Amino acid sequence: QLDRIIIHQQVELLEAILGTETSSKYEIKNHLGQRVYFAVEENDCFDRNLCSPIRSFTIRIADNTGREVIRVNRPLRCNSCWFPCFLQEV
Repeated sequence: QLDRIIIHQQVELLEAILGTETSSKYEIKNHLGQRVYFAVEENDCFDRNLCSPIRSFTIRIADNTGREVIRVNRPLRCNSCWFPCFLQEV
């Protein structure tokens, strides 16, 4: 049973050195700091580097055995003056 979680993004060395976006990876921990889930963002290089704040992605959350327990999808939504009503949705 989890009453709170801590989400920690793993920093990629390549991203820190070159300043480019890589697929994000996260550790999801319980209040004791023990990892209970692991999350990986899936998208392509184009989305990460050119559409960063509004990019589409899928995040797969797996338990410690590697079994997927949650999948979060966010489609690409246009956020411009021509389409102001297209808010981001997950």
